[in-house]
Amino acid sequence: MPRLIYQTAAASLIQFITLMLLGIPSTIVNIVSTCHGNNSNCVSNMIVSLILYILTAGWFGIIMILGYATQKRRSRQFAVLLMGFEFATLVVSGYFDFPRESSILNKTTSLIDAILSIWIIYIAFRLFLSGGKRMVKKPNIITRASRSLK
Repeated sequence: MPRLIYQTAAASLIQFITLMLLGIPSTIVNIVSTCHGNNSNCVSNMIVSLILYILTAGWFGIIMILGYATQKRRSRQFAVLLMGFEFATLVVSGYFDFPRESSILNKTTSLIDAILSIWIIYIAFRLFLSGGKRMVKKPNIITRASRSLK
């Protein structure tokens, strides 16, 4: 786990897998709740829900590819782009979705999405600050003291 705090590729992959797995039950619950009664909107809602799931998978797929490219090239431009995509995701999940969601499953999904977005923004920001160089932890006091003795 300690290495995950430096890897935008792994973090964006975790985000993609988590949100796609959480999106399946959310989509199913949405479809079932609409189709439960004799509602004429059942088929159209099912199609819209599936299209929305596919678009969500595409969005997080792009973020996953961008996270991989950011880590592989250690590029400041990719880091800024990744932060922009994640900020847009954070705004949608935290500001638009979370307060308006009625089901606990959708609220949980939005909250997890917001937390993962903040984590990836943090990693990308650290990579941006490193200037494309390798990110390392600040040495602790014991490490600094042992270096000064040499």
